[in-house]
Amino acid sequence: MQSPLGVRVALSLLTAMIAVAGVSALASRPGVARMDTWQELSALAEKRLKAVSSGERGVFAAGVAERLMSWHEALPEDEQAPFTVSLRPLLNSVWEGVLGDPTAFSAVKRGVAEYMLSEYCHNDGQDGPDEADESAAAAALHAAHAYLFGCQDFAIWTSSRAVEAIDQRLQYLAEQDGDEHLPDPDEALAAELQRQLRDLDLITRYSKDLRYSRMGLGVDTSIRLRVELRAPLSSQSME
Repeated sequence: MQSPLGVRVALSLLTAMIAVAGVSALASRPGVARMDTWQELSALAEKRLKAVSSGERGVFAAGVAERLMSWHEALPEDEQAPFTVSLRPLLNSVWEGVLGDPTAFSAVKRGVAEYMLSEYCHNDGQDGPDEADESAAAAALHAAHAYLFGCQDFAIWTSSRAVEAIDQRLQYLAEQDGDEHLPDPDEALAAELQRQLRDLDLITRYSKDLRYSRMGLGVDTSIRLRVELRAPLSSQSME
């Protein structure tokens, strides 16, 4: 069970996210019809992820995984999952790789291989350790695979893990006594997906740089992208 502090952290993050996003935010974007359900928003996010380059998908997956990892790291230390926290170096290497540092490939490959060879990668179902199925951990691993292989599925699965994480937090918070200020579930899920669509709006502005970023970018370009992409994509709120 989470401590009261852990509950407050989770609730405050959800509340702040919804306050920034607003369920009508997407309707105000020129040329985009209003989406009434989070399922429609999810389908739109998947469609857009399939349409962009593998480099853009890699940056998207890194951004989503970063937000989930930061949420997890904001919990009290005794509530953090050791396996999830251990993936922080891997996620940092993914960032370096998707933003144009080709030397990061070896570090990401090694991190994924260590996971594959560990007890956390198994086919034992509920009889095996479940730490790798924690949302932030799963998203970080999906982001690493998205960078290594460029497959659209890994970016789509990263998106889905963020949606599942919102649902899981709301389910837990609903079980707490005396909590009368829970966000509406559909509104919370829609807010997360609207955030993802805004992330994609930002990322596609850099499509020329990112299309071949796995092959390496100039140092100056990589530094610029860290400022102009990693910082805003990592933020819990994004205007």
